[in-house]
Amino acid sequence: MQQRHPLPPFNAETAAQKVRLAEDAWNSRQAEKVAAAYSPDSQWRNRASFINGREQITAFLSAKWEKEQQYRLIKELWAYSDNRIAVRFAYEWQDQAGQWYRAYGNENWEFDENGLMRSRYASINDLPISPEQRLFHWPQGRRPDEHPGLTDLGL
Repeated sequence: MQQRHPLPPFNAETAAQKVRLAEDAWNSRQAEKVAAAYSPDSQWRNRASFINGREQITAFLSAKWEKEQQYRLIKELWAYSDNRIAVRFAYEWQDQAGQWYRAYGNENWEFDENGLMRSRYASINDLPISPEQRLFHWPQGRRPDEHPGLTDLGL
C-alpha cells in the first residue's frame, strides 16, 4: 500500500510539514503528481464542485491551471488533530485577458492511515487585484524558503 509521509496522528511539526508538502506539490502545477497524494476514492468539495477520485482530481486540476495562469500559492497551518488538518491559503493568478486575482481560502483535510488525503473541503473567494498589488514574486514553482508566508505578508 502506498504511504505518504508524514503519517497521522499529526503533531505541530508533522502537520506543518504536511502543509508545506501540499503547497510545494500544488505550486508544481503537475496535476497527476498532486492527485497521487489523495486516496484513490478521495472526495472533494472545491467551491461548488464535487470531485471524486484521482481521475476527477487530475482533470479538475489540469483545467484549473490552464485557466489560472502564473499560479503561485502559499498555505499556512491553521489547526490539526489526529488525522485532520485545517489550512488557510492564498494564491495569485492571472486570467487569459491579463487580469490578476488573489484567491483567499480555507481547507479542511482528513487523512487515512497511510497519509493519503481522503477528504478535502475548500472554500475560496477571488479578489481582482492590480499588478502593483501582487505579493507573490518568485519564479513559478516551489516558493523559496526565504519568501514570506501569509502571516508575514499580513494576509
